[in-house]
Amino acid sequence: MSNIPTPHNECIDKNLIASVVLMPGDPLRAKYIADNFLTNVIQFNGVRNVLGYTGYYNGKKISVMASGMGMPSIGIYSYELYNFYDVDTIVRIGSAGTFDENLNVNDIVLVSEAYSDTNYAKIAYGYKNHILKPTSSLNKKIEKIANDLNIKVTKARIYSSDVFYSKMERSFLKTKFKCKAVEMESFALFANAKYANKNAACILTISDGNGKELSATERERSFKNMMVLALNLAK
Repeated sequence: MSNIPTPHNECIDKNLIASVVLMPGDPLRAKYIADNFLTNVIQFNGVRNVLGYTGYYNGKKISVMASGMGMPSIGIYSYELYNFYDVDTIVRIGSAGTFDENLNVNDIVLVSEAYSDTNYAKIAYGYKNHILKPTSSLNKKIEKIANDLNIKVTKARIYSSDVFYSKMERSFLKTKFKCKAVEMESFALFANAKYANKNAACILTISDGNGKELSATERERSFKNMMVLALNLAK
């Protein structure tokens, strides 16, 4: 498809965006990665302050672009990257809460499956399955990089929620669906990747749970191991 720029991405040359895009939720985290880890950086998007950058990590081209919060938001930005900008691989790098006593703040989770009760995939593509998976070969590559860098990751099924503030008892997510953490985006990313026949993965850092919580600044800047792990996917 050639209808660029899109309503949400002002980039007029798809060659300015790498084949691998890292997607933190927070635009300031995208800027932090570009400022502190990449060289020869150009900014390719600033629409609605959803910042997107392309640069080089260890001499290899890679892009980073914010997804915003929630499945509708990452749904828009990842759809356009896959279908209009010829992006091959998107890796969400985000924060998550945990209700698992074996996960602690700053632990890294590699998502093996995303369970959700959202209607996103059903409405968008007619998918009725409430569990979607990332790209297996991409997850294996991430595991190898983690092993090579001596970065501990925990593979886990997570819950992708439409709701941040909820008064509903959600212990069933752990007991019935075996979810170890909760976030708000990966299920939609996996649905878009499946539809576009592209690659997707999700790496999360635990930001709160078991009585502990990181500040907004810590979430923006302290996820170095997760960032380095994902940046090593640059081609």
